[in-house]
Amino acid sequence: MTIWLPRLDEQGPRYRAISEAIARAAQSGELQPGERLPPQRRLADSLGFTVGTVTRAYAEAERQGWVAARVGSGTYVRGGESPGGRAFLANRPGDDGVIDLSLSLPPPHPLRAAALGRALQTIAQDDEVLGRCVEYQSERGVPAHRERLAEWISGLGMPVSADSLLITQGGQHGISLALQALTRPGERIAADALTYPGLIGAAQQAHLKVLGVAMDDQGMDLDALARLCAQQPPRLVYVTPDQNNPTGAQLSEARRERLAALAQQHDFWILEDGVQYLPEDERGTPLYRLAPERTLFVFSTAKVLAGGLRIGTLAAPAVLRERLGAALRAQSWMVPPLMVEAVCRWVASRDSERLLAWQTEELGARQRLARERLAAFAPTGRPHGANLWLPLPGEQRSAALLEGLERRGLRATSAEPFCVGSEPAPQALRLCLSAAASREALSRALDLLVEALEEPPPSPWRTL
Repeated sequence: MTIWLPRLDEQGPRYRAISEAIARAAQSGELQPGERLPPQRRLADSLGFTVGTVTRAYAEAERQGWVAARVGSGTYVRGGESPGGRAFLANRPGDDGVIDLSLSLPPPHPLRAAALGRALQTIAQDDEVLGRCVEYQSERGVPAHRERLAEWISGLGMPVSADSLLITQGGQHGISLALQALTRPGERIAADALTYPGLIGAAQQAHLKVLGVAMDDQGMDLDALARLCAQQPPRLVYVTPDQNNPTGAQLSEARRERLAALAQQHDFWILEDGVQYLPEDERGTPLYRLAPERTLFVFSTAKVLAGGLRIGTLAAPAVLRERLGAALRAQSWMVPPLMVEAVCRWVASRDSERLLAWQTEELGARQRLARERLAAFAPTGRPHGANLWLPLPGEQRSAALLEGLERRGLRATSAEPFCVGSEPAPQALRLCLSAAASREALSRALDLLVEALEEPPPSPWRTL
């Protein structure tokens, strides 16, 4: 097998020369989307460089958006996205004429900003609260805030106690705290074979090996997890039981019970992510109710109120709370009490009820619209979920399709960023229906998508 070797510019640092060569090869087509780069040690030996030089080069190419590293698998040329990892930018896109369904955002509504403004105004008129907001607080959050948030989350159908909560700077922070407190570099954790990229990134930062577990339309395959545990149990299993991100698969009740039993049998922790909000009647039994002594539960205001608030919670068994508090204190000492106070006032008002009722109805309407327009392509998702998973028909390839959609004025996300392990990414798209500015914009996006899907794929016989 021939190894790809970069053509290097002799000027400048060696790592930069390699990263620039990767960029040129990706632009020219010498390296194809989805193609795996040579293992770092093998390329270093071929070039006569140190492994550290090649490692730094790959990291620089990833930072620029040309490649993506997959834990336990290797580094792959990105496909379909522009450099910089546009699919996971945090900001809502501007009016550039493109409908962006790649961003996992709550549907826009003027009440989000208005409700935050009203909450901040009431704080500004309360000298006692302002005084508390400029003081240091407990790393877990003040009791009054935890009580208010526990009451709100419980009212959403996810009963938690104030004592169990640690206030975090969003769901991603909760995931990172859990990994920091429960794992050590080099240990193994498990997740669905397609999972939230934030978990993959946090595991990379923590130097953990993520093992992908096979999944189907009922979520994680517990037989596959049991076989994995028989060989070497993971330290932790991460799962989004109510709607997998990106596929929308929901873990069945039987599998939830078996996962709780496996955690007890093989002594691993469960990290349950409930950030992707669903109405109570569309959720199953929380894992933290089935295995309370082994489950940590992540929640956030991001998909319910607003992503910019960066306020979430991590519910944990009593035995872990001091350890988690120490991890948070080491990272940032505490979550800014001003933002926590604003969230607590927001959720105590009618504004949060009005917003959530509108959002639930809106997402239901968007799901029905998308399913009707894409019915011929068998999409999957939850009735009131934000995302839709679209397996591609026939010979369609996601990289080529995304490129064509971009030219038409539509962005989406391929399966690649969600992949765990060495299995090839399925040919599919994740559509964030919630990100469209309106139902009308979503309708236009669906027209563009159907038009592209109904076009025959380009022939592979382009030259003789």
